[in-house]
Amino acid sequence: MLKIYNTLSRSKEAFKPIDAGKIRLYVCGITVYDYLHLGHARMLLVFDMVTRYLRMRGYEVVYVRNITDIDDKIIQRAGENGESIRALTERFITAMHEDEDALSILRPDQEPRASDHIDQMIGMISRLIDNKHAYVADGDVFYDVSAYPDYGRLSGKKLDELRTGARIDVQAAKDDPLDFVLWKAAKMGEPSWESPWGAGRPGWHIECSAMATHCLGEHFDIHGGGQDLQFPHHENEIAQSSGASGRPFVNLWMHNGFVRIADKKMAKSAGNSSTVRELLTQYQPEVIRFFILSSHYRSPLHYSTQHLEAARAALQGLYISLRELEGGGEVLSAYVEQFRQVMDDDFNTPRAIAILHELAHAINRAKDKQSSEVANLAATLRHLGGVLGILGDEPAAFLRWGSPAGEDGLSDAQIEQYIEERTRAKASRDYARADEIRAHLSAHRVIVEDRPDGSRWRRA
Repeated sequence: MLKIYNTLSRSKEAFKPIDAGKIRLYVCGITVYDYLHLGHARMLLVFDMVTRYLRMRGYEVVYVRNITDIDDKIIQRAGENGESIRALTERFITAMHEDEDALSILRPDQEPRASDHIDQMIGMISRLIDNKHAYVADGDVFYDVSAYPDYGRLSGKKLDELRTGARIDVQAAKDDPLDFVLWKAAKMGEPSWESPWGAGRPGWHIECSAMATHCLGEHFDIHGGGQDLQFPHHENEIAQSSGASGRPFVNLWMHNGFVRIADKKMAKSAGNSSTVRELLTQYQPEVIRFFILSSHYRSPLHYSTQHLEAARAALQGLYISLRELEGGGEVLSAYVEQFRQVMDDDFNTPRAIAILHELAHAINRAKDKQSSEVANLAATLRHLGGVLGILGDEPAAFLRWGSPAGEDGLSDAQIEQYIEERTRAKASRDYARADEIRAHLSAHRVIVEDRPDGSRWRRA
């Protein structure tokens, strides 16, 4: 039985879709004004994993993940760069897709952009005003938090406590400091659209409510996103969507944990973020995937070079077990059932990876015994790895991966030359030179393995 932790109930729940066999999933996507950092990558990869596994379980999943292409940060960054908002957002949407492709993150079934759904946002705001959940003030439209009795249920926050800690807002037109903006009156130099309340643009929170309900209906199965969105963004989404429709909005809320570095949240504002592009110059894409999936999605992910190197070594171990094994073989149901059991427990990827290592050990034992079972074990390892989006490379290519020659590294071509020279040295019984070459390669993190059929190498 599939159980998923529901942030709304603060417990694992047996999952039952609204429509049998079908799941409608919405995830808050990226605000496109800069390159993806590891925190973004974790969110994208977590829900890629969730979608892959749900489909393995036989569900028909409609996965929607939006793009925020109109926002205060976007407007500010475009102004700083002296470029149009459209040029900025298109550039970073392209970069986002490139990074996703590198990490084997599947595209969602629908990827709505906020700027394409202004009409839906205006329609939802109009319904909120009609339902007495929102009010107009000097060309702005605000949501009346006091009109929604369940406000704060998702985050566990109480209105009185929030009011006590609220800042004095310069927007004195608001009835309550907790009320949030749905529509912003036009300002000089900012993009705007016509509306019943005058020219302006939508607030951030209404964007996701309008896109989610437009794509998936007023009531759907799962809504996901990063932990930082739980309050106020997702809290406000519930209030807006239910306030407009009079119906429950989402049955189950999923939130992935933060990426932390030196025990601080990784964020652009903290100046401690690493972009995906920077990491991809140092690590294979699957190493980054493996590193992220090695922690449970709700737990903090502690970023360090040591943890990434450990992920690289662990993944290399899996690839070493698959080396020199041809395709074919049958997937073994016993291992698949174990994998399902741990993944059914709130997508427990660390335990799923432990099963992959068990398979790798079984393969290595079967290799030594020349067992016919080895092909089935290898097929099972590849199959289950594929559900997590790993083990898709050729083992030899993965194990030989490296950056071009530099001050501290050797290119593949240089390594091959050293291996050939070492082979000649051994053939002529110049063992001192052969040992010297091995030591030189080892100093450059290249491991040489001698076999009866010749020498092979891999990067450490």
